[in-house]
Amino acid sequence: MEDETIRFTAIDNKTQIKEILSSVYNALLVKGYNPINQLVGYILSEDPTYITNYNGARSLITRIDRDELLQELLLSYLGK
Repeated sequence: MEDETIRFTAIDNKTQIKEILSSVYNALLVKGYNPINQLVGYILSEDPTYITNYNGARSLITRIDRDELLQELLLSYLGK
């Protein structure tokens, strides 16, 4: 087995982040998970196994930079 670095393309567009989060949320919902709990687990741990592979949700969520995601979530929550 070869050791290869996997490169992920980070997303910085707010619209793309929202679309990705919506897709991941819906995939988790369809598979019977509590999407909020699973997304919080992923954000806190950055462990992609919190996210289902269904509809490519796991690969989608890894495209979002976690620090930027947290920043956007806080700005949104605070109404800034």
